[in-house]
Amino acid sequence: MAKDKSKKYKWEFVSVGGASRVKISKGEDIAHLDELDPKMWTVLSCPVSGLEIDEKSLKYMDCDGDGKLRINDVVAVAKWITAILKDKDILLKGADSVDIEQINTNDANGAKLYAAAKQILENLGKEGSVISIADTADMTAIFAKTRFNGDGIITEASSDNEQDKAAIVAAVASTGGVADKSGAQGVNADQIEAFYKDLADYVAWNEAAVEAPFGADTDGVIAAYNALDAKVKDYFMRAELAAFSPDSTASLDVQTSRIESISAENLVGKTDEIGAYPLARITGKAELDLSAPINPVWAAQFNAVKAVIEPTVKSITLADWSAIGAKFAAYIAWKGAKAGASVEQFGIDAVKAFIEQDRKAALLELVAQDAALKEKSDNIEMVDRFIHIVRDFYRLLKNFVTLHDFYTKKRDVKAIFQSGVLIVDQRACRFCMKVSDMAKHNASAATSGMYLLYCDCTTKSVPGKLQIVAAITVGDIGNLIVGKNAVYYDNAGVEWDAVITKIVDNPISVAQAFWSPYRRMATAVENLINKSAAEKDAKMMSKATASINAAPTAATATAPDGKPVAPAAPPFDIAKFAGIFAAIGVAVGLVGSMLTSIFENLIKLSWWQVILVFVGILLLISGPAMVLAWMKLRRRNIAPLLNANGWAVNANSKISIPFGETLTDLPKYPKLKLKDPYKKKMPAWKKVVIILGAIVVLFVALWLTNVFSFVNLNSPLKCYNTTEQVATKGVASDTITAPNAE
Repeated sequence: MAKDKSKKYKWEFVSVGGASRVKISKGEDIAHLDELDPKMWTVLSCPVSGLEIDEKSLKYMDCDGDGKLRINDVVAVAKWITAILKDKDILLKGADSVDIEQINTNDANGAKLYAAAKQILENLGKEGSVISIADTADMTAIFAKTRFNGDGIITEASSDNEQDKAAIVAAVASTGGVADKSGAQGVNADQIEAFYKDLADYVAWNEAAVEAPFGADTDGVIAAYNALDAKVKDYFMRAELAAFSPDSTASLDVQTSRIESISAENLVGKTDEIGAYPLARITGKAELDLSAPINPVWAAQFNAVKAVIEPTVKSITLADWSAIGAKFAAYIAWKGAKAGASVEQFGIDAVKAFIEQDRKAALLELVAQDAALKEKSDNIEMVDRFIHIVRDFYRLLKNFVTLHDFYTKKRDVKAIFQSGVLIVDQRACRFCMKVSDMAKHNASAATSGMYLLYCDCTTKSVPGKLQIVAAITVGDIGNLIVGKNAVYYDNAGVEWDAVITKIVDNPISVAQAFWSPYRRMATAVENLINKSAAEKDAKMMSKATASINAAPTAATATAPDGKPVAPAAPPFDIAKFAGIFAAIGVAVGLVGSMLTSIFENLIKLSWWQVILVFVGILLLISGPAMVLAWMKLRRRNIAPLLNANGWAVNANSKISIPFGETLTDLPKYPKLKLKDPYKKKMPAWKKVVIILGAIVVLFVALWLTNVFSFVNLNSPLKCYNTTEQVATKGVASDTITAPNAE
């Protein structure tokens, strides 16, 4: 993007959020976005998810599909959409429908788009030339009546030939199929190839069948043999070991002690234990007597194998056992080599019929015909992209290039990052954002300069938990604490239960900052009192517990009649109490002296000077906090919060004090005279006495401070009569000098 291009188009600028920003107010502005200097863009990138705008639209605008909208993506979309519209100002309306006659067919993309849009209207059976998002939302309905749709998938409806239809249905059943754009299950070329290969393989395998050695019982005998194989071999190994060491026969046989250990229990639940015993009794003979008792856990399998042994055979050796297994080895190998199992469900006759009909080439030809329409199909999908961009692109620009929607005075317009309203502590916070990464917010939230509430939100209608951050920009701290419950309404009107999980403490207003030093002092005093009270309470309880525990060990005095006598009270220590009273007196004296000194200095001042002193004291305490708050309020910025959510904010995005007042609503009650049913009514005579008393006190205070001197009602305090004393001294001096004149 060359810098000199910025001079080719005359941009208009406007002040938005206290900063100069380019004004996007007509279609031509959008068409020339590629000439706008990137340094003038308010946002450099933003995520395509988690915003209050159709995510499908944002994904259509994300040209490289990386999950972020960047300047290059926005410029590419602007060039594409303005080239295929006759009237570019259509984008400013944000409508969800377009008259296809407004599509510029002189542009190559426009011509394809026009043809595809017209095809959609025909497929849906709609008259007129207006197409909407609702029309393109259901691709299934668009392709429902079409035989071919360009996806390379054919369905039963793709052919009129009955043999083709049957083959397609069978191929879908054997391969699982794949969804066609029409919504029906179909097959693609690879699945057709796999289907006919399975047909051939299954026939070849079936023709190479090996005769079952035991007829219909073969599979059952094989299963029983495989289950018994290890147990039978274990038996013969024990028999051979007993023959080698006759003294060990009892140890190798079933242990009576093991049976006794479980005999008192329900043996049905002990099959694992019993199954671990030898298959039959160990006699030291390397043969298995077929008539001998068999371990009951293995009896069923043994009887299944025994049934295929010649009745004349009374016992078997290990070699005999292996010979039985060898009889069905070939059968097992054939079954293990089964091929084309997916078509076995149709039966061998149907499989052979599909091979004889040989519709493979015909089905692949149908797939080729369908795939040839891919471009046309893609153009139909392009119509959906076109209408989504027509509706949402200008709104994106107002939040990407200028942040216009955030700073607008229209209360019904919200920025795409404003997710809803939080109601808490008698105020409605209109600046709420979803939190996508709490760790990033923890790192950058304080730098925003705003008083922030982080909340976890849950609702029955939506699974999972939603995290939001809300800014408090008006009022006082009030009762805002971690753990406080609130209610959050998202932009869709869904009500969420919210709980404050974190508070970022920054100034809310200058008025709130005025009282903050006193609030902190009150909190410190309260904490000090609570700490002192807790310590004294703990000390008192400790002493009481110690006294109670020591009481039984203390000697109890008794009277001559045997009754217990209470211990004598300790003597009154006058010196101790004298010291205490002296200390209290000194403290009271110091406080009294200080108050006297302050009062004496105050009464020397005029009434207006006293007021100025109090105002000065208040400013001395609250002034620094108010100045700091004013400076922080001027620096409030939403950029750190947006950056924490994956945005790249390129320009100042401050929240001024007047603008901040619009982001939080306080309740406005009507002026009504309401009676408190629990308030006791004061008698009229008491009100009169209080009013008269207040008037008298005020009159005396004004009289003592010499306010009424202008009506010759002078203060009796000497500090207010210095002028009169000086005048008296001057008269005396004149009288003394008179004799000298004579």
